[in-house]
Amino acid sequence: MYDAYLARTPNGFKISIVLEELGVPYEAHQVRLDGQQHEDWFTAINPNAKIPALVDRDGPGGLPHTIIESGAILLYLAQKHGRFLSADPVERSEAIQWLMFQVGGIGPMFGQFGHFRDHREQGAYSYERYGKECKRLLAVLDKRLEDRTYLAGDYSIADIATWPWVRGYKFHFKEDLSAYANVERWLQLIGERPAAQRGLQVFR
Repeated sequence: MYDAYLARTPNGFKISIVLEELGVPYEAHQVRLDGQQHEDWFTAINPNAKIPALVDRDGPGGLPHTIIESGAILLYLAQKHGRFLSADPVERSEAIQWLMFQVGGIGPMFGQFGHFRDHREQGAYSYERYGKECKRLLAVLDKRLEDRTYLAGDYSIADIATWPWVRGYKFHFKEDLSAYANVERWLQLIGERPAAQRGLQVFR
């Protein structure tokens, strides 16, 4: 049994989606991002005051184990349950590489673009800079998907990590992705997965 501390954000959706894909029992706890994430009860779980956080009630040695950072949570779950991370060393390495591409690139850059887009009158340079970087990253993603269905072999934690961010970029910022046909196909393919749909419904 897992306790998942989430919000309705791309990083939160990563975890609700993977838990739905795994079909394991979990309890979702909504953390409001209006300051609640800084309350003592939550910083006792995640000292960095960020969602998501996961508590595995039956962790190593049968003891509760807490995991913070979305990429680390995905790796932990994939390794524990033996799914969404290939045993093949090449595919496994590639999946981890593209997971890091999301954690270190797409997530921070898309997040900054969203922030400066909402405050563009105060920082036109920043808005343009992050907008260009988002498009560059989308082009990298599109090229990667040119000759493959998923980012690294079969559907993996790399796809689960990246999909909510690209989906959010398109729908929340009303960005046209027609120039990235491979990304569009991949978005639609994952969006048709029942577990992805259920994961998006958390807290609704």
